[in-house]
Amino acid sequence: MFVILGTIIVLGCILSGFILEKGNFDLILSAAPPELLMIAGGALGAFVISSPKDVLSHTIKSVFTVFGGMVTSKAYYTTLLVTLSGLYMKIRREGLVAIEKDVERPAESPIFSDFAKNKKNHEVLLFICDTMRIFSTVNIEAHEFDNIMDADIEATAHELLIPSHSIGKIADGLPALGIVACVLGVVITMGKLNEPAEVLGHSIGAALVGTFMGVLLAYGFVAPIATNLEFRAKEIEHILLVAKASLGSFVGGNPPPVALEAGRRAIPIHYRPTFEQLEEAIKASKGK
Repeated sequence: MFVILGTIIVLGCILSGFILEKGNFDLILSAAPPELLMIAGGALGAFVISSPKDVLSHTIKSVFTVFGGMVTSKAYYTTLLVTLSGLYMKIRREGLVAIEKDVERPAESPIFSDFAKNKKNHEVLLFICDTMRIFSTVNIEAHEFDNIMDADIEATAHELLIPSHSIGKIADGLPALGIVACVLGVVITMGKLNEPAEVLGHSIGAALVGTFMGVLLAYGFVAPIATNLEFRAKEIEHILLVAKASLGSFVGGNPPPVALEAGRRAIPIHYRPTFEQLEEAIKASKGK
């Protein structure tokens, strides 16, 4: 929704200003298709040349996510902590062996089933299950778990940021491709030197549309998409950090309430549920 709104604002303000200055809108309309073909096609070709197959598919899929909403909210973080609470309480009641089926098949687990329904939770659910799988099968020090979780978060964040970095590089190259299109327009104009000044002016104006299109696409659309994707990657990374804070506290020997509070305190303030809100949510989940 906000991506569409932003697009309307960018195009509306720039083109409205051009019209108010009595610019020749027909010139842009006539020159835009071939210029756009050269610039966008060149950018796409450069992206294909520079990217392995996995990066190509991952980036293309990720671009469409900018039209959806963000993952996190106060309700989301509350649900995450309630899910962890159910896991901790089962361990305290029945022992570590009892969660083996839960972490092996989370989609079938009463603890994780609701959380697993959302496909956006895949990385978070995998992180929690892998961590608890190690905790239930291997006897190592708590600080070793921190190292393992840090390595997992770093690898996940690196992968999630690949589309943002790829789109950002495309944005960096678009102004230069706009100049290429402009230079080709000038080359065409040089072949019309025997034409009247009106024809030459129209041809030069059409050439300059290439530079305009390259800069507009780079800084008005493609670079903002890269930034949007970066925010989304950082969002997942922070969710993992919240889970890590809680899991690390529990693995370190703290009781469930302390482990949940460690996770709650790691949540950004504007998304953080109050202590009372979390407590009420946990009580409500027990009543289901």
